Amino acid sequence: MKNLVIIPTYNELDNIRPMIEKVFSLSEPFDLLIIDDGSPDGTAAVVKEKQSVYPGRLHLIERAGKLGLGTAYITGFRWALEQGYDYVCEMDCDFSHNPDDLVRLVDAARSGADLVIGSRYVKGVNVVNWPMKRVLLSFFASKYVHCITGMPIHDATAGFVCYSANLLRTMDLDRIRMKGYGFQIEMKYTAWKLGFKIQEVSIIFTERTQGASKMSKGIFREALFGVLGLRFRRIKPLKA
Repeated sequence: MKNLVIIPTYNELDNIRPMIEKVFSLSEPFDLLIIDDGSPDGTAAVVKEKQSVYPGRLHLIERAGKLGLGTAYITGFRWALEQGYDYVCEMDCDFSHNPDDLVRLVDAARSGADLVIGSRYVKGVNVVNWPMKRVLLSFFASKYVHCITGMPIHDATAGFVCYSANLLRTMDLDRIRMKGYGFQIEMKYTAWKLGFKIQEVSIIFTERTQGASKMSKGIFREALFGVLGLRFRRIKPLKA
């Protein structure tokens, strides 16, 4: 079984080197695909340097400018399917997601789940170093998604996720429209409507200590209003 981790980056110079080292130190083997959106701080240069240390396991796709989180992951998913990976994980580069938990996510997928969510809220609220305003915003965003869509997921906006290749092959990735954090909601909603098995695995989310958050008002608005349209959308599997 082949595992891949996809990490989109923009100005993650402080985090990229230790993240690469950490992923490749895990007991479970993972390949790593970095998708860099033209970081001016030299993030991609570090990845290229490390490719000589991890030949065939560390991959890089460079894009011209900030094209959005969702489009980065879609690019990565297509690449992963072309390369024959069985499980595809997504995570942030800032260590807010603990790379050690990748093993738990893949284990749950191997046990039968098609979509495994590293969930902050499936067992209470497991968030460290976030201001209360941010915690409440995130927590009630998932409640809002549940009320609007009926999707039975505690952490709908989670960005620490493992997909089976079968799920990604079945989804029509061309119809995923949201580019910011709403992308995370849209992917989960699509998987749920297609009838795939979803499992939430409890994790502890720790706010970044290096670099700057990519959250913006525009990203929030896209997710807020994008959710309203989801319940009226017809979700169909991709035709072979």
